[in-house]
Amino acid sequence: MNSTSRDYNSKFDLPMVGVASNGAPGGFDDDGRPKRTGNFWTASAHIITAVIGSGVLSLGWAIAQLGWVAGPAVMLFFAFVTYTTSVLLAKCYRSGDPVTGKRNYTYMEAVRSNLGASKVKIFGFVQYLNLFGLTLGYTIAASASMLAIKQSICFRHSRGKNPCQFSSYPVMIIFGIIEIVFSQIPDFHQTWWLSIVASVMSFTYSIVILGLGIAKISENGKFKGSISGMTIETITKTQKLWRSFQALGDIAFAYPYSVILFEIQDTLKSPPTEAKTMKKAALFCVTVTTTFYMLCGSMGYAAFGDRTPGNPLTGLGFYNPFWILDIANSAVVVHLVGAYQLFAQPIFALVEKWAARKWPTSNFITKEIRIPFFGMKYNLSFFRLLSRSAFVGFTTIVSMLLPFFNDITGILGALLFWPLTVFLPVELYIAHEKIPKWSKSWIRLQMLSIICLVISVAAAAGSIAGVIGDLRAHPPFKNNS
Repeated sequence: MNSTSRDYNSKFDLPMVGVASNGAPGGFDDDGRPKRTGNFWTASAHIITAVIGSGVLSLGWAIAQLGWVAGPAVMLFFAFVTYTTSVLLAKCYRSGDPVTGKRNYTYMEAVRSNLGASKVKIFGFVQYLNLFGLTLGYTIAASASMLAIKQSICFRHSRGKNPCQFSSYPVMIIFGIIEIVFSQIPDFHQTWWLSIVASVMSFTYSIVILGLGIAKISENGKFKGSISGMTIETITKTQKLWRSFQALGDIAFAYPYSVILFEIQDTLKSPPTEAKTMKKAALFCVTVTTTFYMLCGSMGYAAFGDRTPGNPLTGLGFYNPFWILDIANSAVVVHLVGAYQLFAQPIFALVEKWAARKWPTSNFITKEIRIPFFGMKYNLSFFRLLSRSAFVGFTTIVSMLLPFFNDITGILGALLFWPLTVFLPVELYIAHEKIPKWSKSWIRLQMLSIICLVISVAAAAGSIAGVIGDLRAHPPFKNNS
């Protein structure tokens, strides 16, 4: 084993590090970093891993609350907003000239460059709070799928005679241990292979959900559901209102990836410009995901109507064939392992950057031990091992306290959607392009922001009401089966 000491101050001033040279003169980009080799396909893999996540699982339930007209319409609206604001953000990756301007490596660097340093602390807190929240949502969703696999095995062995009720806490701990291992991947650039695997898994379980929905419709002999969604005979008027609001949050949760857009864009080579490649990848991914979302959500609602489960793979909406459900739930777990890392890496970089600046001469912070690992060399950092393990452990414990998938996705969707997916991209673009106040473009962008703010407030209210109701019905550590 060899010991090395890295210049962490240099590394983490710009935390998203490039990859090896692709043969360009000098092997470096215009910022002095190793030549970037990311392209349309790697960017698409990252986006799909971030977007097609646990959110797709609740879309059938969301459409059931809104009905056949409002449900798909809201989905198309969020797709339009996500693509539009992604393009606005992509244009802010470079300050000034779109080809040679200064790079903004992270979301908050773009905020500092365009809106000033005073805004960084406020919106930085919101960004990292949302990243933290997403890791909670993925932990909850992954553990639900792991529990469903365990229940499926139990059902098969008992032939349906055993109720097969288990606690979700052991599987959450197992998922946490898995994430501790993968959290030792040093930085965002080195997760590209995990994103590709996760993308394949996301399509796998989405196709299974779609296929099972079609099979259930064939078994029923008709399409269930109504124009207005769940009927008042099924739930009260108040419940209908809150659930409709919560459904907005669930759909919003299924789309945004703005919190890591700059990290993804910073992996791209040029020419063409990073903004052009990102625009193409955003259009491709939003189109693909919306098609999948529309099919999966609609088929789920058509199959079960008012009884559409919050998660068709774990809500016992489907019983047979067991083996297909097990494959789909396994794919969910593998995908969410990758998605968790995608959103946790910026948090890891932030903590390690801060520690390196605080204690620049500490061997515990900067020293790495090079050890052999399956024929390769891995640089082991004890600070990285302890800090990242502590973060994963903390998210696992918090997830145990709030194991309510639909409510959590609704809250996360509401919190993430407006401030980071709409408000900041709009403000950044206005500042970056120097759009005059009260011009037609300025008015259109502000109207979009206001509309989305109203939707976010409604979604947050509905989801919070759902969490309160679930906590009353299922107190933490008392009823967790």
